[in-house]
Amino acid sequence: MKKLYASILIISLLSCNDNLLKKPDNLIPEDKMVEVLTDLAIVNAAKITNVALLQEHDIEPMAYIFEKHGIDSLQFVESDRYYASLPIAYEKIYKKVESKLEEQTKVLEEEKKVTDSLRISELENKDGKTNLDKVKDSLP
Repeated sequence: MKKLYASILIISLLSCNDNLLKKPDNLIPEDKMVEVLTDLAIVNAAKITNVALLQEHDIEPMAYIFEKHGIDSLQFVESDRYYASLPIAYEKIYKKVESKLEEQTKVLEEEKKVTDSLRISELENKDGKTNLDKVKDSLP
C-alpha cells in the first residue's frame, strides 16, 4: 500500500511539471508579448474614447497591432493561450504590461503639465493677467 501511495505522489509531482499546452512553433517571445499586450491595452482604451476618430481614419486596431509587430492573429492567439497555461509566466508578462502603462501615463501627465503651462504663459499679457483673470475682473 505504501508503494501505491508513493507511486501516486511521484506521478502527481511529475505531472505538475508538464505544460498543459504544447509550446507553439511560432511562439511570440515574452518581451515582444509585453509590447503587443501594451499596445493592445492602449488601442482598446482608444476604441472606447475615440471610436469615431478610428472609424474616420478607417483604422482597424487589431490589424494595426499585428502589422506593427509582424505577427498574425493565429500566432497571437496561440501564444496568448500558451502563456495563459503558465500562470507564473503570464502574471510576469502582465506585471510588465502594467508597469509600462504606468510609465507611459507618467510621461503623458508631464507632457500635459508642460503644454498647459505653455498655454497659460501664452495667454498672459504684459500686466501679468491671463484672459481668465480678465474675465473674473469683469464680473460684478
